[in-house]
Amino acid sequence: MKILVINGPNLNMLGIREPEIYGSMTLKNIEEELVEYSKNFNGVELEFFQSNSEGEIIDKIQSSINNIQGIIINPAAFTHTSIAILDAIKAVKIPVVEVHLSNINSREDFRKTSFISQGAVGTVAGFKQNSYKMALFGLINYLNE
Repeated sequence: MKILVINGPNLNMLGIREPEIYGSMTLKNIEEELVEYSKNFNGVELEFFQSNSEGEIIDKIQSSINNIQGIIINPAAFTHTSIAILDAIKAVKIPVVEVHLSNINSREDFRKTSFISQGAVGTVAGFKQNSYKMALFGLINYLNE
């Protein structure tokens, strides 16, 4: 089972960017931790992708048809703005779990709206790097049902 983990804009700055909100781990640290956690599940292979470009994220989602069974996406700021990413998710019909390091519902009002969740089978938010592990656990169970 191959799972694609997509990270959106500014997540390449984790560890530097507002650690009081996003934690002190780098994106590389989170990826390494998720790979280690994935060993608890037989046959799970992870692929990672990060981009600050909406178009590149859309291209990556579209190219996942026929070779990816599930997607975990932290769309970052595109969560609140990108109908195009939502449309790409709906087009490929691959189960998606939306993930956020912070609790977007306890932050500024504009962060409480997620276009992406309309195309996701679930959302995990507020548990910093552990949000990714929870998303992986949920997605694997969803795919195995």
